[in-house]
Amino acid sequence: MYDIHTHFIPPDVLRWLQENKASVNASWVKKDPNKAEFLSVNGNWEFELKEAFVNPLLYLEEQGKQGVVHSLVSPIPQLFLYDFPADITKELAAVYNDSLAEWARSHPGRLSGLATLPMNDPEAAARELERAMDGGLQGAILASSWSGHLLSEERFTPFWEAANRRKAVVFVHPLLCTDPRLSKRMMPNLIGVPWETTVSATDLLLSGTLERYPDAKVLLAHGGGFLPYQIGRLAKGYEKWGGAFAHLQQSPQEQIRRFWYDTVLWNPDGLNYLVELVGEDRVVPGTDYPFDLCEWPPAINGAKGFQSLMNK
Repeated sequence: MYDIHTHFIPPDVLRWLQENKASVNASWVKKDPNKAEFLSVNGNWEFELKEAFVNPLLYLEEQGKQGVVHSLVSPIPQLFLYDFPADITKELAAVYNDSLAEWARSHPGRLSGLATLPMNDPEAAARELERAMDGGLQGAILASSWSGHLLSEERFTPFWEAANRRKAVVFVHPLLCTDPRLSKRMMPNLIGVPWETTVSATDLLLSGTLERYPDAKVLLAHGGGFLPYQIGRLAKGYEKWGGAFAHLQQSPQEQIRRFWYDTVLWNPDGLNYLVELVGEDRVVPGTDYPFDLCEWPPAINGAKGFQSLMNK
């Protein structure tokens, strides 16, 4: 069994946060005597800092108990730091990536990792991706969008060129949705998170980004958001308004099979539909462990999808 959507915070990253807490407005708050402290960075998306996030031995032990033989570990989205000055973002990215690479090297059969990048400086993001992959990481995790930016924008060309050249895994992971209509009842997370993935994936598809960079392996979190379940609408629009999509070589129904998708759906019928739509080799087991909304253990073994994603 494999887990390609899981998060960890190495000790070096925690030390960096403590040393730079004033610069990034980091705070640790004890909300419940029965829970760990909650970590907040710049007042955004606080979360419980469970021991499994920060204890390497416990993390590996818990993965092993569930029969997970290999984990593709990602940085947490709360520490992307895209809204800070680029020098801060680059510094933490380097610390995070070096720490994950070292951990993965020490457990080559059990772990591999993805980098976090300074996407607020696309040229630096491309350089850091190259450096991180030279150090053994498999690619990068990045936000689906932030501050109005979409990943298809021309400014991100250096990143996409590097990702395509290196055949990198590009894990598109959402941040919390900031739509004011979703400000109540946990909706920023419950439906806002998959909606953010939907917007990003649809933009990458319709913009032709997937076609321009065919060797970048784009992985979508949470089963691809709502995109797979509305692909018929995109296909109908492509049929009716073909002139608007003349730059595309493939239809949306063909392009949707260019993505990889994790299994974090909590819905066997939805997962079966996804496999039928895109193929077993494009669906990879993931959990979002150890966040509260994790599907633990992985819903499927997923060897075929894992090998398809990880093979160069």
